[in-house]
Amino acid sequence: MDLTFQQISTQYQVRRITEEDLPELLSLAQGNPTYYEHMYTKPLLEDLQNDLTKLPPRTTPEDKYFLGFYRDGRLCAALDLILHYPNPETAFIGWFILRKDLQGRGTGTAVISELLAFLKEHGFSSVRLGYVKGNPESRAFWEKNQFTPTGIEPEGDGYTIVVMERTLAGSKS
Repeated sequence: MDLTFQQISTQYQVRRITEEDLPELLSLAQGNPTYYEHMYTKPLLEDLQNDLTKLPPRTTPEDKYFLGFYRDGRLCAALDLILHYPNPETAFIGWFILRKDLQGRGTGTAVISELLAFLKEHGFSSVRLGYVKGNPESRAFWEKNQFTPTGIEPEGDGYTIVVMERTLAGSKS
């Protein structure tokens, strides 16, 4: 499946993030220190560079879309999307981060809503993600967007991940 990611949003220009975009991505990440505090780390350029190609088991580079959402040439959000993981009908959000000044205004929900509608249109029946346990902002955001815990809570590097999922009702086959 070749995802025409430019069609994900009516509000933003969407394109793949490349190595040339890493300084702007780092700036976006540095503007969200709370996210990293829960993982006991800080955003680093080399970690973001690795994230551009890091894959979960049983996936291929063709399944990965590390996307930037741009408005007026400025990076507003970044999303790591893995298709067909952990099963062929599921998409996985590996990472979603929004510019700090856009948070709390419905912007993140609008981006995720457009993404979910796009994935549903392309035949996906559910979307999964994980957030760091103990991060109330992340939990509240994903619950607001109708994701529910699956009961799966793997250990990360010094933290626990809460896996959540949302069913895309009536998805096309």
